[in-house]
This record gives sequence, structure tokens and C-alpha cells, in this order.
Amino acid sequence: MAFNSQVFKTRALTAVIFAAVMLAGLLVNQWTFFVLFSVIHAGCWLEYQKLVGEIDPEYQQLNVLHKYGVIILGWGFMMWMTGSLYHIGDFHLNETGWWIFLGCFIAVPVSEILFSRQFNFKQLGYSLLGFVYISLSWGLMMELRSQFTYAGAGEFVDLGWVYPVVLIASIWINDTMAYIVGSFIGKTPFSPISPKKTWEGTAGGAILAVVAVTLGGYYLCGLKDIGALIGISTIGAVFGTIGDLLESKLKRMAGVKDSGSIMPGHGGFLDRFDSLLLATPFAWLFLRFFI
Repeated sequence: MAFNSQVFKTRALTAVIFAAVMLAGLLVNQWTFFVLFSVIHAGCWLEYQKLVGEIDPEYQQLNVLHKYGVIILGWGFMMWMTGSLYHIGDFHLNETGWWIFLGCFIAVPVSEILFSRQFNFKQLGYSLLGFVYISLSWGLMMELRSQFTYAGAGEFVDLGWVYPVVLIASIWINDTMAYIVGSFIGKTPFSPISPKKTWEGTAGGAILAVVAVTLGGYYLCGLKDIGALIGISTIGAVFGTIGDLLESKLKRMAGVKDSGSIMPGHGGFLDRFDSLLLATPFAWLFLRFFI
């Protein structure tokens, strides 16, 4: 394939903007973190509904309250999963989120009765899968961000960004290293779902990601919990790869190349965050029960 300088410039510019927005959202404070993942949540949901609608055209016939109600329901769940870190005076985000979640939980099935005169269990099932796939993951991400804060020596210390950033860095490094290793020594196809992936690249990327994140976190960032670094980076590499394959399977069933076009040259929200969607619940389980 001939080198296309315009395509390269477009992809490079998009990547720079994407990285800048992500870093700002992740690192400025807890509110930019919430706004960032609120936008990602909505984008993932809209693309999911479009993909499922391509797989089963009946899902394209969702009434308006159902279509947007499930997105707001998931957003309410994200709010509900925030902790005491998310408050302004007497306003607590998690309390507001609970009422939004509860209201939409009632409104969505009621809308099916009002518009369809019956429960369409298949459409409700697709939406439930979307909640588990998207909203549950980002809700758990919000809880991760809300943890690991403490008051010591007269000052409040917020370290809630650390483990989400470690997980995201693990996935990014794994993807990059898998591509590089696979380009040089990759020979054995990893999965028919993603023909470009190889076992050599997948294994090499995972090993290098774990080593880089563990050493970088320990020596450069001063994170002393080696077990947490190894565990999270391993989860990011393994389940991130599975998440990528899962979304590739969904796109293949829908007959599309990309889930969306929000990021020129890089696809849509699901294309960019498929790995993180699946890795986040397992990282949450690991940190909750083993750290």
C-alpha cells in the first residue's frame, strides 16, 4: 500500500488531540474525569445502538424514550457509583445519580408499554446487554476514581486517578508493543476475528506492557505496590485484547469497518475504548478483593 501523507497527517493530528483531551480529563481533577467519561459513555452507547441496529433491524425501531432513556439510565448509574469525593457543599453527585437511575429504570419499560402496547423483551435484552457492556464498566471506573483518597498531615490527598491511569497506560502500551512485535516476528494468526493479530505479537505486547508499567510505576511514579502494578497491567493486557476481539466480532456481525467516525483515521468511541470496557470490571474486582 502506497504511503498517503494526507492520511498520515490526519491520523497523527487526531492522535495528538485525542491524547491531549484524555490526559486533561484524567489528570486535572475528579470533575474533568467525570465529564470525560460521561462523553465517552454517551458516544459508546450511540455507536452500540447503531451496531446492534445493523445486526437486528428491529432494534432501529426503538421509541425515543427507550433509546435515550437507557443512555441517561447508564449515566445515572455512573453518578451513583461516585463517592464522597464528588460533592459541592451539600450537593452529592451519587445521590442525584440514584434518582436519575431509578427514574429511568422505571421509564424505559413503561415507554415500551405506551408505544408498543407490550414488552418487547428482545429490545429490552439488547439494551440490558448494552448496560452491562458499557454503563457497568464506566460506573466501576467512576468508583475506582473515587477510591484511594485520604486526609493526612492536615491535607487532603487525592490518588484516585492512579489506578485508572495505570490501567489505561497498560492497554495503550500493550497495543503499541503488540503491533511492533507482531510486525517483526509475528507469524502465527491469533484469531480469525482479527487476522492482523498474531500470537507472537499478542504475547510480546503483553509481556512488555507488564514490564514497562511495573518498572515505570515503581521507579518513575513512586508506586510501591508491585503486586497491584503487575496485576492491573496483566489485566489490561489480557482482557484488553479480549475486549478488542469482542468489539471486532460485533463490527463483523454488523458488516462495518469502524464503529463510528468521531476520530478521523481512528474510528469511533467503541474502537478506541473497547479494550478498556472489558478490562475495567476485572481491574475493579482485582483491586476490591486483592489489594
